[in-house]
Amino acid sequence: MNPLKWGLIEPFYKLAIGEDRQGQVNTIIKMVGLPLVGIFFFLMLWQAAAVNINTSLGQFPGPVQTYEQFVSLQEEAQAEAVKEHKFYERQEERNARKLEKNPEAEIKVREYTGPPTFFEQIWRSLVTVMSGFILASIIAIPIGIVIGLSSNAYSAVNPLIQIFKPVSPLAWLPLVTMVVSAVYVTDDPTFDKAFLNSMFTVLLCCLWPTIINTAAGVATVTQDLKNVSQVLSLNWWTHVRKIVLPCSIPMMFTGLRISLGIAWMVLIAAEMLAQNPGLGKFVWDEFQNGSSDSLGRIMVAVIVIGIVGFFLDRGMLILQKAVSWDKSSDIR
Repeated sequence: MNPLKWGLIEPFYKLAIGEDRQGQVNTIIKMVGLPLVGIFFFLMLWQAAAVNINTSLGQFPGPVQTYEQFVSLQEEAQAEAVKEHKFYERQEERNARKLEKNPEAEIKVREYTGPPTFFEQIWRSLVTVMSGFILASIIAIPIGIVIGLSSNAYSAVNPLIQIFKPVSPLAWLPLVTMVVSAVYVTDDPTFDKAFLNSMFTVLLCCLWPTIINTAAGVATVTQDLKNVSQVLSLNWWTHVRKIVLPCSIPMMFTGLRISLGIAWMVLIAAEMLAQNPGLGKFVWDEFQNGSSDSLGRIMVAVIVIGIVGFFLDRGMLILQKAVSWDKSSDIR
C-alpha cells in the first residue's frame, strides 16, 4: 500500500523522509493541532459552565465527572459479563450432573436475561440504524434513478416526496407500531417487535434525501454522454450501469450521508419514545432514574451518540471515495 494514500498519515510520512518539512509541519498543525486546540477550549468552556449550573439532581457534570461515569459504565459491563459467564457455567455443571445420572435426560439451555449493558445498547442501536438505512437505500436508489431518468415519473412521485419528507419520526412511530403488531404475528419471531418498530421508523424517515439526491445526480448526466449511449445502442441497464451511476455517485452519496445522519437522530428519538432497547432508552431510563450519577451518564451517552454519528459519516465518506471514479477529488 502506498503510504501517500493514507490521508492523515501522509504529512507525517513526508516529514519523516524530509520532503518539504515546513509545509508538512503546517499541514500537521492544521490537521491535528488546531482540532486539538478547539477541543481543549471546548472542554474549558464546558467545565466553566458546569460548575455554575445546579439542577435538582446536583451539579451539572463537567468533563471529569463525565469521564468517571464512563469508567463506571465500563466496570458495570465487566461485572455483568462475569455474571453471565458464571450463569452459563453453573448451567453447564447442572446439566452435566443431570446427564451423568441419566444419559437420556432432556437438557434445557436457558438464555441469560440480565439487564443490557451500556455497550450492548450501543451495539443494538448500531444494528438497528444500519438495518433501516440499508433497506431504505435499497428502496431509494432505484426510485431516484427512475425518476431522474424520466420527467414523467418525477412529476408523479415528487408530490409524495414533498408531503412525506417533513413528517416527524414521532408521527410515524405509532403507525409503525400498530402495523407491525397487526402484521408480524408468529410464535417463533426471528426479530423482536421493538427492533422492527425502530428499524421501519428509521427507514421511513431516511428515504427522502437519498431519493432526491440520486435523482439530482442522474439529472447531471450530460447530453454528450447520452448521445454516446445512443450511438453505442446501449440497453437501459447498461446505460444506467456505465453512464448514469458513475456520473451520479457524488450526489447519490451526498444523499446517503444525509440519510444516515437523519437515521441516527431518528433512531435515538424513536428509542426514547417507544422505550425500545438502545441508546435512546438508556438516556430516558437515566433521566427517569433520578440518581446523582444520572446526568453524568446522560452526558456520556450524548458524547457517544455524537462520536458514533461522526464515524458513521466518515465511513460513508470512505465508501464514497472507494467507489467514485474520480479518485483525485477532495471529498469532505
